[in-house]
Amino acid sequence: MADSDSKSSFSSANDCPKSVNSNCSDQSDIKQVNTGTHNSDSEELMLEIGERYSVRRSDDAWHPAEIIQMRVNDHDRNYEYYVHYDGYNRRLDEWVTRERFNVSDGYKNIEPKNRDTRNDNSEQPDRKLTRNQKRKHDEINHVQKTYAEMDPTTAALEKEHEAITKVKYVDRIQIGKYEIDAWYFSPFPEEYGRQSKLWICEFCLKYMKLEKTYRYHQGECTWRQPPGKEIYRKGTISVFEVDGKDHKIYCQNLCLLAKLFLDHKTLYFDVEPFIFYVLCEVDKHGAHLVGYFSKEKESPDGNNVACILTLPPYQRKGYGKFLIAFSYELSKLESAVGSPEKPLSDLGKLSYRSYWSWVLLEILRDFRGTLGIKDLSEMTSIARSDIVNTLQTMNMVKYWKGQHVICVTPKLVEEHLKSAQFKRPRLTVDTSSLRWTAPKKSQLKFLKK
Repeated sequence: MADSDSKSSFSSANDCPKSVNSNCSDQSDIKQVNTGTHNSDSEELMLEIGERYSVRRSDDAWHPAEIIQMRVNDHDRNYEYYVHYDGYNRRLDEWVTRERFNVSDGYKNIEPKNRDTRNDNSEQPDRKLTRNQKRKHDEINHVQKTYAEMDPTTAALEKEHEAITKVKYVDRIQIGKYEIDAWYFSPFPEEYGRQSKLWICEFCLKYMKLEKTYRYHQGECTWRQPPGKEIYRKGTISVFEVDGKDHKIYCQNLCLLAKLFLDHKTLYFDVEPFIFYVLCEVDKHGAHLVGYFSKEKESPDGNNVACILTLPPYQRKGYGKFLIAFSYELSKLESAVGSPEKPLSDLGKLSYRSYWSWVLLEILRDFRGTLGIKDLSEMTSIARSDIVNTLQTMNMVKYWKGQHVICVTPKLVEEHLKSAQFKRPRLTVDTSSLRWTAPKKSQLKFLKK
């Protein structure tokens, strides 16, 4: 990856309080230590990688965690520890100071009110979840699958992936007016990737290590929108089509930025075979990056989305489903059926399933006559497998005589449409504002060269 032309020095500034040392005794599988007493000026006892303790999370709940990595804070020269909380998504892994470890001598058990109970059905021994209910529960609560729940190939790939991306060193970024906490590791060049904070220009996506470099760049940068062609404008919402071949550095930087918030993303450097659709909010200062999706110029698997992301400050505002809807509008213009590349993130699964459900329910509510899976796919450009899976979650399809048959009643459709989970998206694509024509096959081959 290009280093974003940022070759400046860096002075770290982590505002972490000094650590506190004491003694610890915890429940069965939590590490026990005995540090003895000492004054605040004495050197803190170093904890070890691989050890397990109870750690106070940001919501003040105590939870078992494993130490994955450690580093010395440049600000106060105390140790910080990178921990993974048992049963939680890896995006909640974080660097913590010693004072957030429970090492008090009298500590025996985590208080029940502070325990994480999302996977604990001990209080409901008679309640049994169906596979669909469990899948929905795990997706909504971001419960990680165990290796035992994966097939051997997936488990092996997941272990390899975790080994490579186990620790995120970039804690947060500054982009435009937002300071955003990073969720995952991203492979920035080492001199940048080991910094606790990066400064990123919201227009050209150049990344920098030093705030003064960033401020100087703001005064010099002439970009006010993504490169490429604006293909959609409705009010303050704009979408730009950016070819990875024509704007390689911008697209690489966009991928590095996205990886901070996506776990299973592998596209960083080879951006030329992809086209990026960048969603922006436009005001008098320029077009501010909201999110994007990328797609292969030619996908052998029929994927209409390779990667999709809404930046955290813009999440839960309808932009994710807008991007999904936009990808399907392009598929319709191409007279093609598409599906997002798998695996989807947990948040991606929720957004896609909600979008698919709403689209299908709207059709089923208004349609009169016989309708099959193939018909729905041709009407929506949604892949048949995605349609079947979505209808199965709503108990609207049955397998009969070797094929899937839609089984619905008007009452069932209306009940689902009244649910908040399947409500109409806040933002919809106005196709009259879309200025885009599908490239011909010969053009696609040319673009790929």
